[in-house]
Amino acid sequence: MNLKKTNSQTPPANSPTGQPDSQSPSPSATAAMAAVEELVESLNQRKMYREVTLALRSGLRDARAEFSFLRVRGLRCLLKFLRSVAESDSVIRLFCLTQSLPDLQVVPVLFQHSLKDSEEDKVTSLDHIFTVEPMKLTNPSTDTEVALALRVLEGCCLIHRQSTILAHQHKAIPVLMNILSSRGALEQGASVDALIALMLDSTANQMDFETCNGIEEVAAIIRDKQVDENLRMKCGEFLLLLIGHVDGRDMQPMATVHEDIRRLLGEKSASLIWAASQFGSTLDPEERMTALHIQARRVLESLDLFGV
Repeated sequence: MNLKKTNSQTPPANSPTGQPDSQSPSPSATAAMAAVEELVESLNQRKMYREVTLALRSGLRDARAEFSFLRVRGLRCLLKFLRSVAESDSVIRLFCLTQSLPDLQVVPVLFQHSLKDSEEDKVTSLDHIFTVEPMKLTNPSTDTEVALALRVLEGCCLIHRQSTILAHQHKAIPVLMNILSSRGALEQGASVDALIALMLDSTANQMDFETCNGIEEVAAIIRDKQVDENLRMKCGEFLLLLIGHVDGRDMQPMATVHEDIRRLLGEKSASLIWAASQFGSTLDPEERMTALHIQARRVLESLDLFGV
């Protein structure tokens, strides 16, 4: 088969390369395509925003419930939502935007319901029997509920740094230190993780931690061999992270942390903690977590070795 030869001598006047006009869209067509793409992007953003607000409203509705099992369900939904948020930068931005709206803020709900002191719900008077309005009572928070609320608090503070400010307004550090000293191992472990998220780059929360003698409480748990081993490990990791983010300036909230650890855990263990806290800044996140776990184990072994 012979193909007909094209006449390369006489290309069309409006197509210098000799190709059809459809290969080079006109400026008006390009502008129309850009407008369509912008519209599609806007619609996708609106859809995503609706999905984010719907997930928050649904979880917060249950998290405000009177019954603990409903609050647990809401907290699980919020935790699942936060894990999905962390996978997308665009969704993170939308979540941060929603936290400027009081009705969608997560942190206040946690402290008003799941992390509320049970002493506030005790009935001290029967005067409500003679009033028109019945007294509203709620189920106390269970261990599972408190642990879930702490995980949600941790996620909010890691994703949205302004949540640490909201938490400070609800006296978060004293609340968490009370949980660390009085609740079970499940809630204590979650409390240590939440403390790290709360104190990261937050001067106000670091000052509260120092006021609550937090170092003493953490060191006491590490020294107590009767305490759950995993909790002792978490406290060891907490000290390593804390030392790694404190530069020892005299005017900062945690200026005496090095001396405090030396006084509470001994010179040799304190030196090991300081040296181990300088590990692996160039490692990837997974390798850093492994190294952190190994170094925390060495800290505990040093305490046992030197009889602290």
